[in-house]
Amino acid sequence: MTTLTSSPPRSGRRIDALDLARGTALAAMAAYHALWDLGFLQLTPQNLALTPPGRLAAHGIAGSFLLLVGVGLVLANGDGMRGRPFALRIARIGGAALLITVATWFAFPQSYIFFGILHCIAVSSVLGLPFVFLPAWVTALAAGAVLLAPHVIAHPLLDAPELFFLGLGRTLPDTNDWVPLFPWFGLVLAGIALARLGRPLLAGSRLARWRARNRIARGAAFAGRHSLAVYLVHQPVLLALFTGLVTLTGPHPKAGEASFRKDYAGHCTRTGGEIRACRIAARCTADALRREGLWGLGQPYTAEERARAQNLSQHCYEAAEGTAAPP
Repeated sequence: MTTLTSSPPRSGRRIDALDLARGTALAAMAAYHALWDLGFLQLTPQNLALTPPGRLAAHGIAGSFLLLVGVGLVLANGDGMRGRPFALRIARIGGAALLITVATWFAFPQSYIFFGILHCIAVSSVLGLPFVFLPAWVTALAAGAVLLAPHVIAHPLLDAPELFFLGLGRTLPDTNDWVPLFPWFGLVLAGIALARLGRPLLAGSRLARWRARNRIARGAAFAGRHSLAVYLVHQPVLLALFTGLVTLTGPHPKAGEASFRKDYAGHCTRTGGEIRACRIAARCTADALRREGLWGLGQPYTAEERARAQNLSQHCYEAAEGTAAPP
């Protein structure tokens, strides 16, 4: 996702180890998106990509990409800004980001991507370029400040939708990919600082001389060198494959059950139900809806179906009350 801004050192010789790192990050990103697609298309019982471990993995993947953006800025411009290549790179990334926004506006109008990873890369690259020429300690301090800013500056005045890209408000926008400048720009700055400190050690080192030999390493390095194309193509391909699969297999029998039971129990307790009884009733209602053919219809209930579902829910709660009542 972020390797789009990376370039080889001024010598013109690529560093295979860095391309391999980018390719590995791309593979992790594709795996995460595949997990999200499986949940979105209800091929798995729940969307594991949206669980706490899944979100943690997503943050780790995005963070690794953004660190590499900072490294790439130093390798490409550390000996002096290369104006034309830099401008062309930003134009490609910015154009791809706009394409993602337009495509998701039509595909997911309620949660389209207005400031995702590509948007963050483009803006962070422009903002980060001056730091390539500042002392590493100044960039490191700036990185720390940006990373801490959301915990210090968060204010309701910054909750305006037009300021969501900053990430300094207290509201989480409804979007499928949100990578605001704060704190994520801080990782780009951290990559710049690390590259400024490590570049003298990298020159002539075994890591710089290493070359990808086997097929897997060469394939990953190739993907790393063409990360923008991989990023734009992989998700439509995955969605097409999994959509074809779900038309053959149908959704998973228990798809959506975990979220249904959580929502049911939450609503039940908010309206005065006893916690244990609500949990039992949630499981009972899910089973009853499936048994009566009212589960996963893919369309709103008719008046008759709604009445049947409510009746099943009522019976389940009454039975659960008796089960959960203390002796």
